[in-house]
Amino acid sequence: MPIINQPSLFPRMESAFGMGDINRTLFLSPAEPGAFIWGVGPTITFPTATDRLLGAGKYSMGPSAVALTMQDHWVIGALANQQWSFAGWGHHGVSQMLIQPFINYNLPHGWYVTSAPVMTANWTARASDQWTVPVGGGVGKLFKIGPLPVNTQFQGFYNADRPKDTAQWQLRFQLQFLFPK
Repeated sequence: MPIINQPSLFPRMESAFGMGDINRTLFLSPAEPGAFIWGVGPTITFPTATDRLLGAGKYSMGPSAVALTMQDHWVIGALANQQWSFAGWGHHGVSQMLIQPFINYNLPHGWYVTSAPVMTANWTARASDQWTVPVGGGVGKLFKIGPLPVNTQFQGFYNADRPKDTAQWQLRFQLQFLFPK
């Protein structure tokens, strides 16, 4: 459930704070993975944004894939998907790709350093405004609240390529409650 703060980027531009669209991805993968772990499946976005600036107003879905390997203290992999809108009330159709390479180096006591930029391509935008390519990273910590594992992380990114009139920087704080089987 993404909570988003979209500040005004220039005078007379609106700002927004609230919930963004919820995206759910399901993966089918081998029951007993080896050193290389992979999965494929559908991804679907629900138009749950509380402000029109925070979501597309469209139901969207498409294919998704993930692949990763864990070697010693390292976790290295990538997630990718493509979505197209099929219903909703927004004014523009959605055709968007997401690529998220990730790398973690695990440290003692649940700490880790990480970089997991979310690169996007909006295929309905002008060619010069299609890509957002962030560069950066941050730190994270795994801990438990009673028996429940919790993952937190903070990352900062500079948008090396971005649409005109969008933010130069992104900050991401993530709080995940993990429910292992």
